[in-house]
Amino acid sequence: MPEEQPVAAPSDVPAPAGRRKAKPPRRHTVAKVVVSIVVALGMVTALGTVWLYRDLTDNITVFDLADQLGDDRPDKAVDDGPQEPLNILVMGSDARDGDGNNIDGLTGGGQRSDTTILFHLSGDRSHAYGVSIPRDSLVTRPDCIAEDGSVIAGAENAMWNDAFALGGPACTIHQFEELTDVLVDHFVVVDFAGFKDMVDAIDGVPVCVPEDIEDPKHGIFIEAGTRDLNGEEALNYVRARYTLGDGSDIGRVKRQQAFIAAMANKVVSGGVLARPDRLIGFLQAATSSLTVDPGLSNPLKISKVGLGFQDIGLSSIRFITVPWAYDTREEFRGRVVWTEDAAKVWKRVRNDSQISRRLDSGAINAATVPGAGGKGNGSGKGSGGGSDDTGASPSADPEEAARDEEQRQALADAGLCV
Repeated sequence: MPEEQPVAAPSDVPAPAGRRKAKPPRRHTVAKVVVSIVVALGMVTALGTVWLYRDLTDNITVFDLADQLGDDRPDKAVDDGPQEPLNILVMGSDARDGDGNNIDGLTGGGQRSDTTILFHLSGDRSHAYGVSIPRDSLVTRPDCIAEDGSVIAGAENAMWNDAFALGGPACTIHQFEELTDVLVDHFVVVDFAGFKDMVDAIDGVPVCVPEDIEDPKHGIFIEAGTRDLNGEEALNYVRARYTLGDGSDIGRVKRQQAFIAAMANKVVSGGVLARPDRLIGFLQAATSSLTVDPGLSNPLKISKVGLGFQDIGLSSIRFITVPWAYDTREEFRGRVVWTEDAAKVWKRVRNDSQISRRLDSGAINAATVPGAGGKGNGSGKGSGGGSDDTGASPSADPEEAARDEEQRQALADAGLCV
């Protein structure tokens, strides 16, 4: 296009018939405006990205546990999939010493872990599942290396979460790998304060509570009903135990699974991703509460892992509990042991295989959150229309019907709505 505009015809000269009077071309001027807008937006976006990236990176606490874990670790299963399968061990820290963590006056005493979940992301990125390990599991705890290089002696019939209390995430990872022969690629530790802030950042998470939860000893009171729990209520809900359901740690695990599923559902389906204020608030809260390995030391590295979930539907993200049974010995009353099926679960994790229906009985997925009382099941539908509250359609098959009844009973035992 020529740089100079053509000279317009004098106004007293009529335009040729059938043709309108020509207007000076404006594409060059419009192009400049568009380019200016794009450049300005690009600068603002770039500056905002740099600021946010640095801010989020500064929030994250990074622990390099290589020296504590050593070289004698499980081999990674050979996989011919398009990507590498990943195993991420998530631990919830109940240390009261950090800012915002003293929720019930129980300061000191180090840190414990009420929550341990192994997340497995398949190599073909078609499915993911989380396997919860009850804190009351009795295991043979191996020797492990403390942060100062000293040896922490192992023990027989040890509670699962003793490892975290004695040696932090390194001892828990070592214990997990010794007992399962599954290599942990990454680890994440989340504290109390961060959990509360994440829930508040997305304006709460929908939960159905079938009866009032009252536990004065631990400062917990949650009114019955279906509603969005705020951060403080949510934290009390996932740690409540003795006055809800059957009072077992297994019931608490089930509630934690249901809550995490509901939270994931709201982040993905509840408009959080389309709301920059909520998304940034959620990321700020999340990163501030995380302790991770160097492989997840900044938002870019974390996002690369997160991208693996983008093509996985919510219904393909499932939560199960390692197969267990109550210990029959009187001195270990109320404790649990892993059954023979646990070895089959860990073998499938090692081999990047899907968990069979027999082994995932009572599984929860992030699309149909159980116990939501018809609210927030991720499908846009209530609990009617031929489905029960677990998100599954009633089956005429006796075996399926038995599984449905087992699931309903498990939800009732966990203190979830059915």
